Amino acid sequence: MDSQLLIICGLTFVIHVIATLAYAVRIAGVRTRRIALSFSLFGIIALVSRTANSFQGPFIAKRVELDISHHAGRGLLGDFRLFLLTATVASIAGTFLIPTFQRYFSRAVNHFQANRSLSRLLLHIFSRGGINYVRMGVRLPSRNNVIQLATGAGVSWKVIALNVLAMAIWTVGVFASLYAGYLKPELRVTCANLSSVINGFATVVLAIVIDPQVSVMTDDVIEGRLSENRFRRAITTLAGARVLGTLCAQAVLVPAAVVIVRVAELI
Repeated sequence: MDSQLLIICGLTFVIHVIATLAYAVRIAGVRTRRIALSFSLFGIIALVSRTANSFQGPFIAKRVELDISHHAGRGLLGDFRLFLLTATVASIAGTFLIPTFQRYFSRAVNHFQANRSLSRLLLHIFSRGGINYVRMGVRLPSRNNVIQLATGAGVSWKVIALNVLAMAIWTVGVFASLYAGYLKPELRVTCANLSSVINGFATVVLAIVIDPQVSVMTDDVIEGRLSENRFRRAITTLAGARVLGTLCAQAVLVPAAVVIVRVAELI
């Protein structure tokens, strides 16, 4: 594995770990009863993901350009499948980190609420007490939470299926557009700018179906109309659906790239 491939895999890992940890933020918001503050603080962490995302595309594009210009024919499809596998591994890692992260994040939310200072929060994190809590706060997913999934997923099967589909399409969007440029080199710039053709559907499903459902459940927990255990089951189920979606992205990659090529030829 060359250094460029390693960098792209590293960026992909960061993007998908942070995206998965967003589920933990909802649990932390429920526990602290500070939903708005939780999302605001997570926005700072999300900047890392956005920065990684802004570098990921150009790195992959350069790899495609070099392969085309040198007529290397080194099998870029294998590279793209490796990127998708990295997304799956990152999603699994993020799922296992949810219990630990929500503990850390809940503590950070409470500390910021008390002190109203980001600089103090950062100092607290790197203080002796903060470091000790980081070391002692590590938790694996509870066995009971996993067993409870047998009694119900916490969300409807329709929402689960749509989440799997949306995650598969969202995961493959950028990769498909860049791979389409490899399949159609003379239109590679056009193809690279058509990721929205694939991502558009995923964005609509997430914005119209998934996010409102989870937001309503979050509010219901805060108001006492829904148990926290059921909410945790729902979050665990959606995290699992995300992992499954990244696996399904392997099957979507080539068809999505072909669709983008056809659109590029038509416009």
